[in-house]
Amino acid sequence: MSMVWLAVIFVIAASVGYKVISGVPSLLHTPLMSGMNALSGITVVGALAAAGGAVYLSSHVLAFLAVTLAAANVVGGFLVTHRMLKLFRTKERGDTP
Repeated sequence: MSMVWLAVIFVIAASVGYKVISGVPSLLHTPLMSGMNALSGITVVGALAAAGGAVYLSSHVLAFLAVTLAAANVVGGFLVTHRMLKLFRTKERGDTP
């Protein structure tokens, strides 16, 4: 594929993703975010597969960057989800605020 087609696909995917996410009610963000974090693990697997097929040094560097960013996305997403779910916990008696 040429770089032009890859750029077109990227712009369309980003536009559709933004439109879909902006239409989600705030009440559903936490459960959807948790599910998407699990699906983001597939991105890590894809990045690892790309790293396995890397031949040139530049490909290795880009693959390492892809694995690092995908893993950071998954970890960060779970941390944010955990923090959001903590807001809904009830406090025990005697707990300090």
